[in-house]
Amino acid sequence: MAESATPVLLDSLGKRFGATAAVTDLSLAVPAGEVFGFLGPNGAGKSTTIRLLLGLLRPTTGRAEVFGDPAGDVERAHRHLAYVPADVALWPSLTGQECLELLAGVGPGTDRGYRDELVERFALDVGKRARTYSTGNRQKVALVAAFATRAPLLVLDEPTSGLDPLMEREFRRCLAEAAERGQTVFLSSHALAEVEAVCTRVGILRAGRLVEVAGLAELRRLRRSEVTVSLARPAPELERLAGLPGVADVRWTTPLEVTLALTGPPGPVLRALGGADVLRLDVREPSLEEIFLDYYGRAAA
Repeated sequence: MAESATPVLLDSLGKRFGATAAVTDLSLAVPAGEVFGFLGPNGAGKSTTIRLLLGLLRPTTGRAEVFGDPAGDVERAHRHLAYVPADVALWPSLTGQECLELLAGVGPGTDRGYRDELVERFALDVGKRARTYSTGNRQKVALVAAFATRAPLLVLDEPTSGLDPLMEREFRRCLAEAAERGQTVFLSSHALAEVEAVCTRVGILRAGRLVEVAGLAELRRLRRSEVTVSLARPAPELERLAGLPGVADVRWTTPLEVTLALTGPPGPVLRALGGADVLRLDVREPSLEEIFLDYYGRAAA
């Protein structure tokens, strides 16, 4: 593994199943130390992309690399990564501890002291047999095993499935610690609030194509912000708000309250408000979920 190699490199990646294109011309680079969110609804091609990255599928076109190693060379590529699937399957007759020991034998090695700490933090009873574990507890085993490897790359596909809110918070702490250590995270999730809390950049996949890759702040700027102004007294001069640059959907809910959508810099609006007796000014930025829905033409939902 070259020190300068990119943790995740997808170059014109494509995968067809017969006449169906699951992934089309997907190019993406995730640099070292980044927590990257990979978003898209069911059927968008996220899981297929992850299987290509893990070497579980062979691409129809293009290539996938893990730290410079071809993803298709599974033995070499998996020396650099740890993987947590959306639905963890364990050996039913083994205890949680025995499962952890088996998982420690694959991949880049395990920090057993850190693993013991994670067992406590995730409140995992490792003495029980896997057949008795709930979905959340199976997920905990996989998460503990993955984080304990200290792998340079963590590939996480819906990793918090079945976890309660306290354990989700612990998961986020582990992600933050991994990022502080310089580990790279490739996170696929439907929990958009989770992605918004932990990721530095996101990619949005639609029908097998990447429609946007950007930082969260950049993505928010693609959407309009909602501005609500409350006045102490009527201000007829504000009727010209609708004609200002970047302003749309001006709605007077009462003679003393106006709501507008702002798609550009706020300067013109603030200058217009300078002569009015403003009691309150609220600006609401779009959430990642709203941005995501916009890409699919369902913002009104």
